[in-house]
Amino acid sequence: MKFNTKLIHGGISQDKTTGAVTVPIYQTSTYAQKELGGTPEFEYSRTGNPTRKAVEDLIRDLEEGVAGFAFASGSAAIHTIFTLFSAGDHIIVGNDVYGGTFRLINTVLTRLGLTFTVVDTRNIAEIKEAIKDNTKAIYMETPTNPLLRITDIKKVSQIAKKNDLLTIVDNTFATPYIQKPLTLGADIVIHSASKYLGGHSDLVAGLVIVNTKELSNQIGYLQNAIGGILGPQDSWLLQRGIKTLAVRMEAHQKNAIAIYQFLKNDSRIAKIYYPGDESAQDFAVVKSQMNGYGGMLSFELRQGLSVKKFVESLQIITLAESLGSVESLVEVPAVMTHGSIPEKIRLQNGISNELIRLSVGIEQKEDLLADLKQGLDAATK
Repeated sequence: MKFNTKLIHGGISQDKTTGAVTVPIYQTSTYAQKELGGTPEFEYSRTGNPTRKAVEDLIRDLEEGVAGFAFASGSAAIHTIFTLFSAGDHIIVGNDVYGGTFRLINTVLTRLGLTFTVVDTRNIAEIKEAIKDNTKAIYMETPTNPLLRITDIKKVSQIAKKNDLLTIVDNTFATPYIQKPLTLGADIVIHSASKYLGGHSDLVAGLVIVNTKELSNQIGYLQNAIGGILGPQDSWLLQRGIKTLAVRMEAHQKNAIAIYQFLKNDSRIAKIYYPGDESAQDFAVVKSQMNGYGGMLSFELRQGLSVKKFVESLQIITLAESLGSVESLVEVPAVMTHGSIPEKIRLQNGISNELIRLSVGIEQKEDLLADLKQGLDAATK
C-alpha cells in the first residue's frame, strides 16, 4: 500500500462492529466484561480505547514501526519516553530542541537524577566524545526547532548501536510524509501531533512509535502507569487530520518554497534557515534522508529593522505559538517558544533575539507574499 493510500486506509480505518467508514468516538471510561479473570481487549480507557487504538495503529503503519502510542500532548510523550531511564543514567541531547523539552530536562528530569550532555548532533565527533559508561540514549530533533538543522539519522543510529544506546528522534517538523527515522535506524520516534499530523489547530496530542516488541511492552506499560493518554475525542480528530496529511504537506511545501525565494531576494533579510537552501551545510543530508523540505523556515531581519513591528503588522499570518496547521503562524522564539531557555545558552545555540520562525500555511501564495512585504515595509519605517 502506497503512503498516500495508507494515510486513509492504514491502521484501523473502519469500525469492525458497525462497518462505519470512520472509527466512532468511544466516549467511555470502562467496558463490560463477560467473565471474571478474562482477558478482554478493552477493560478501562486509560489502558486502551478503540478510538485511541485506531490512531495508534495508523501512526505505527505510517512510521513503519512495531507499535504506536498516543498521549495527551507532545510533552507528555517526551516525559514518558524519558521515564525509560533511571537515576544515574546519562542521555545525549541535541543543542537545538524545543524550549519545552529543554525546560522538562533542566527543571524536572535532572531533579530525578538523570544527567544530560548537550551536543550538536550533526557532529559525530561531538557525539562520540560525549558517550560515557552510563549513557543510555541519544535524543535529537531533525529538522530542529527553530533553526531547521538536519542531523544524519543513519550515522547517529550506527554510533548508538555500536555503544548499545537508543536513538530517539523527534520527527514533528518532517512528519512521516517526508522522513521515516525508524527506517534509517532510529529506535523511537516522537511527534507533537498537535502540529502537522492534526493540522488544524484544534487539538493537543503526542505520539510515540517504536521499532521493537520489547520497547512496545515498556512504553505500553509506562503509558498505562503514568496515564497521560490521549482522549477519544482528540484521537478521532487526530485520525481525521492525518487522512489529509499528503495534500496539506504538498501545499505547505509549495508555499514555503515561494516564500523562501521571496525572502532570499529581499535585502532586508539578513539570514534564512530552510532545509531547501542548497548552500546550507546540511543540504546533502537533507537530500539523502528527506523526501522534501517541509513547511517551516526561520529568518533574521537586517540589523536596525523592528522584529516587533514586523510580526505585529502581519494581517494574514497570525502571531501565535505552534506550527503545522492550515493557517500560517509566525513567532519569535526568544520571547515565545524558547523563552524558557536562559539567554546565554540560547544565544550560544544560535537562537538570536531577532530570529523569526514562520510556519507556512496553505493559504493563497500571493496573499502570503503580499502580507510579508507589507510587514517588512512596516518594520523598515
